[in-house]
Amino acid sequence: MMIKRYTSLLLTLPLCALLASSLQAQNFSKHNRYRTVGLSLNALNYFGDVVPDVRMSSLRLGSTRPGVSLSATQRFTPRLSGRAMLTYGRIVGRDSKSASDNDAGAPLRYERNINFRNNLLELSAVGVFDLVENRGDYLHRPDFVPYVFAGVAVFHHNPKGLVGGGSIPQGLSEGSYIALQPLRTEGQSTGYQRTQFALPFGGGVRYRLTKELDLGLEIGWRRTSTDYLDDVGGLYTDVSNLTSPAARYFGHDVTRGNIDGFAAPAQVRGVGRHNDWYLVTGLTVQYLIPQAMSGLKFR
Repeated sequence: MMIKRYTSLLLTLPLCALLASSLQAQNFSKHNRYRTVGLSLNALNYFGDVVPDVRMSSLRLGSTRPGVSLSATQRFTPRLSGRAMLTYGRIVGRDSKSASDNDAGAPLRYERNINFRNNLLELSAVGVFDLVENRGDYLHRPDFVPYVFAGVAVFHHNPKGLVGGGSIPQGLSEGSYIALQPLRTEGQSTGYQRTQFALPFGGGVRYRLTKELDLGLEIGWRRTSTDYLDDVGGLYTDVSNLTSPAARYFGHDVTRGNIDGFAAPAQVRGVGRHNDWYLVTGLTVQYLIPQAMSGLKFR
């Protein structure tokens, strides 16, 4: 698919940019290597086993959830910067919303009836390559700058399921959310790790508002190292392997029960071929720290 086809190319951009900018950096004075801090309001979307595919065509605006980021950026060359960012937000997915029994391509996902929500805390470090260079200081930066970025991230997640639908056992309250990882809903011998790595990449634009403020719009994909952002990744297990009422509910009984043998052991529960992704779209206000502040010395 198109996104995956270009992933490797996008992830090499910081290295290519670093090599291309190395000669420029030798003549780029410290006075021009200014810093910025930023605040972003984000929209998060998820792509995995509870949506059809990792494509923009699978994006459901109804499943978009808010988030927020804090960032710090250091400028190194006329085009290259490094950025650290802390992001918090939520992703969600629900078969009953993304699939229909009347959709020829979706009745099995509708029958599965899985749902989740997952709060993510992410720390990323990326290289940012400006497509318009600025050899001067922050006062002489261009008014409009498109850019691309790529890097690495570590994130913590904790998927939870909503009790609703199917056969609800005693001890579970309809409308409550239950942490799914401890339940081992696919009969795993050990639970999956809730701290994982991701490869963030994407692009954006910055617009100069004032001499010390920029407004930015950015879209960034996260290709993760886990298939369990949604607690779904493999096959249904035997009910005897589900050792609590909550595990039996989310691992088996949440299904609608309209298709005989649908949730039988070894039947497909998740795609299992690809790890999950999430998408962060952010509107950012950046404050450019004046050089006089950047060069303060403490005695």
